[in-house]
Amino acid sequence: MEPILLAYLGIALMVGLTGIGSSYGVTICGNAAVGALKKNPDGMGSYIALSALPSSQGLYGFVGYFLLQGYLVDSISMWTAAAVFGAGLGLGLVGLFSSIRQAQVCANGIQGVAAGKDVFGGTMVLAVFPELYAILALLVLILISGTLPA
Repeated sequence: MEPILLAYLGIALMVGLTGIGSSYGVTICGNAAVGALKKNPDGMGSYIALSALPSSQGLYGFVGYFLLQGYLVDSISMWTAAAVFGAGLGLGLVGLFSSIRQAQVCANGIQGVAAGKDVFGGTMVLAVFPELYAILALLVLILISGTLPA
């Protein structure tokens, strides 16, 4: 396999998997919000805030592309291509799973707010934990890109 193809495969997996995870995540929350609106339409602001949280992982994949695009040249070495592939795959998988798991936390919070419970703040705090791993994966990508030859 040509090194440039391996690097582009890593980029595609990174952007694709984080985007898929975010789209699933916001859909999970959106479904919960629609159900919650039927019970308590006054909580719309809380529902929107909680529904938006899983979208950030898709943005991390987009940021990762901009951080790695400078290495996507025809003369890329196999070593650099493997690093781009590994960093992209890592961020892609972590973004996929963390956004779905974050959405499950947020959907439960949406249901709680709709039931009249004071759980918005607690849900926001708990939703940060899955997000943390997506941030760590992005930081690993940044660290990997910092070790690659220019």
